[in-house]
Amino acid sequence: MPPPPTANSHPNPPLLLLAPLRSPPAARHLAPRSRRLSSSSTTRVAVSPSPPPPASATPSDTSAALRALCVHGQLPQALWLLESSPEPPDEDAYVALFHLCEWRRAADAGMRACEHADAAHPTFGLRLGNAMLSMLVRFGESWHAWGVFAKMPDRDVFSWNIMVGGYGKAGFLEEALDLYHRMLWAGVRPDVYTFPCVLRTCGGVPDLRMGREVHAHVLRFGFGVEVDVLNALVTMYAKCGDVGAARKVFDGMALTDCISWNAMIAGHFENHEHEAGLELFLNMLENEVQPNLMTITSVTVASGLLSDLEFAKEMHALAVKRGFATDFAFCNSLIQMYTSLGRMGEACTIFSRMETRDAMSWTAMISGYEKNGFPDKALEMYALMEVNNVSPDDVTVASALAACASLGRVDVGIKLHEIATSKGFIRYIVVANALLEMYAKSKHIDKAIEVFKYMPEKDVISWSSMIAGFCFNHKCFEALFCFRHMLADVKPNSVTFIAALAACAATGSLRYGKEIHAHVLRRGLASEGYVPNALLDLYVKCGQTGYAWAQFSAHGEKDVVSWNIMLAGFVAHGHGDIALSFFDEMLETGEHPDEVTFVALLCGCSRAGMVSQGWELFHRMTEEYSIVPNLKHYACMVDLLSRVGRLTEAYDFINRMPITPDAAVWGALLNGCRIHRHTGLGELAAKFVLELEPNDAGYHVLLSDLYADAGKWAEVARVRKTMREKGLEQDYGCSWVEVKGDIHAFLTDDESHPQMKEISAVLHSIYERMKASGFDPVESYSLEDKEVSKDDVLCGHSERLAVAFGLINTTPGTSIFVTKNQYTCHSCHGILRMISKIVRREITVRDTKEFHHFRDGSCSCGGSG
Repeated sequence: MPPPPTANSHPNPPLLLLAPLRSPPAARHLAPRSRRLSSSSTTRVAVSPSPPPPASATPSDTSAALRALCVHGQLPQALWLLESSPEPPDEDAYVALFHLCEWRRAADAGMRACEHADAAHPTFGLRLGNAMLSMLVRFGESWHAWGVFAKMPDRDVFSWNIMVGGYGKAGFLEEALDLYHRMLWAGVRPDVYTFPCVLRTCGGVPDLRMGREVHAHVLRFGFGVEVDVLNALVTMYAKCGDVGAARKVFDGMALTDCISWNAMIAGHFENHEHEAGLELFLNMLENEVQPNLMTITSVTVASGLLSDLEFAKEMHALAVKRGFATDFAFCNSLIQMYTSLGRMGEACTIFSRMETRDAMSWTAMISGYEKNGFPDKALEMYALMEVNNVSPDDVTVASALAACASLGRVDVGIKLHEIATSKGFIRYIVVANALLEMYAKSKHIDKAIEVFKYMPEKDVISWSSMIAGFCFNHKCFEALFCFRHMLADVKPNSVTFIAALAACAATGSLRYGKEIHAHVLRRGLASEGYVPNALLDLYVKCGQTGYAWAQFSAHGEKDVVSWNIMLAGFVAHGHGDIALSFFDEMLETGEHPDEVTFVALLCGCSRAGMVSQGWELFHRMTEEYSIVPNLKHYACMVDLLSRVGRLTEAYDFINRMPITPDAAVWGALLNGCRIHRHTGLGELAAKFVLELEPNDAGYHVLLSDLYADAGKWAEVARVRKTMREKGLEQDYGCSWVEVKGDIHAFLTDDESHPQMKEISAVLHSIYERMKASGFDPVESYSLEDKEVSKDDVLCGHSERLAVAFGLINTTPGTSIFVTKNQYTCHSCHGILRMISKIVRREITVRDTKEFHHFRDGSCSCGGSG
């Protein structure tokens, strides 16, 4: 920028100050054009022919005639006279014509008059230039206003105010502030109209530093007592987030009006100080300042956010008393208030009684239904909005997309994506974030990645949605990779940390989970929301019971989720008796168990074979805690009875169920039949389970194992053939192990790992030592003259590769922790049990069912392998 002019310089140099100023945004983004009109705010004027002026008419006669036509409002005739006269009129005639065009909002006529004046005058005088600026800014023609401003040798404070205010209203905020600075450098003294424009611009950026500088200018130039200026100061500070400074200005005002009170009340609300805003509103009434529609609307919305139904109803009554209840803008605020309170019935009543509805009305209802747990109603409302030919805005599309995400309605979501693209809403971050969530929750993660990739800007919600989307679609390694990239650009919040911790828990990434825990502590978020439970879940699923207990004990306020995570951890580690004792401790603290609590407890009883305790808990759940059993509870009870061999009782229990059993219930019976080799009942259970889940590889494997244990090899071959035909044998197992902070994944039959030769050599050596000790590591059965291990059907034994890799790359005595995406087969279980004895190491494998802690040839689950 050039330095301020010296005392001897011209007060308003026409080009020196303007040359370094950037071109207006319209010029940078749009090709030059003669007009940019809005049919909603301008009037098109039809020019009717009039008798031509006499050939001997002088310019003064033409100017007088033109002024007369403008005085009488005859714009078409005035425009025709201007364009048909051989000589241009004087400046006064032009000024009259521009004022008439501005008053009539006749943009076409005004632009034609501008073209005529521009051709007739190499420069514009002060009165003519100001008249043109006023009209052009009113029409939103910032680019043309810039051209007129540049051709004005002299400019007064009105000229600068027009430009600063016009650029601010057009959204070119940085350019508006730049113009204000140049106005000061040009030696032009601001007036009472300058500062409201500049302060509104500072609040719009927002730029608190610049706002404070302008505040100093207000005091320096002696406008510190002007109500309009002080009102603008209050608004500016509130918009910039400094409510304390806004309140200080407000409290220091000697004279206030309704606008002053509205600005301060809205400032509190905008900065989430709802109680302070409502208190100020009550003070306003006590001071007998009459609230207007803006006051009532603002307070109404805020009362909904405070969840105070009684106060909300009082505001509704006050609005009716003051005659505002029929105003459609106020009705929109009422709908928002009632939806915030979860009162969709009242909101629907107001909506149905509205004679006029705009996009905001429909959006308030759509958003209300979605946020209150009625996504199907939200989409129905959106469909009605389309039927009524109401064009959606960006918030409408975002709300409808959120409903699609809840329902998995990717078909509707794709149509909304097309609408967002065609209307340009895709550039709004709220819409892009909603698209991310919709595609991720609908299992279309590739489309979510595409949306994320082309977003012009990404905020913390964008990154958090992407990380959570990867986790939801079982791509936890990608989630952690995304989190690492996020740290370079955006500060994560509690939601981000929760998603990242979930990814660490799913992959067993203990070291990286600890790093995230350190981030959480540095950010001071260790007690915020679900973060404590996410940390607890991490340590439980990584097998770190000591860290888990420390996290549980350190967290002061524990909810039922905290207790459930610990209960599930005890059960997964095979400590059913400890889980029951922990449950008693939970009850002693006054915590009320929920249905998830009893799923964990019944599962613990099942694995520990505690039948009587399981039955007692099942009855207590319904009789003492009024919890209606769901399918998970019934599956746990069937599993409990089946594991201990009470298969007939389990079958009778299924037949007595008040709800239709699902595949998990029949699958529990099938697994019990496999354990106890009851082929007949097992085949019956398999018939039901495969009707419900015909493409589930796990249930096919259970049936195959049932036949294999009974020696029915022809049936095993039939099941395997069915699996091949359905492509179910391609669902390979995957295991991963964390070594020195890095995660190494191993797939079945995957030879790509650079240390595969070493891994194979270690396993071969271990197998030889097992055989030498009398333990055959591979059980094989003859299937049509072909040797096939029954455990190779699905397991793939990938955990053996992970364990061998851990043995190679860690020091002797170090524990090895492996996570697997499927259950551990009998063969692998026995081999890992023997490996722990041979290498004298503790090996932990977390599969989809439970933890297996192998030590000195035994396992915590009690299985013999």
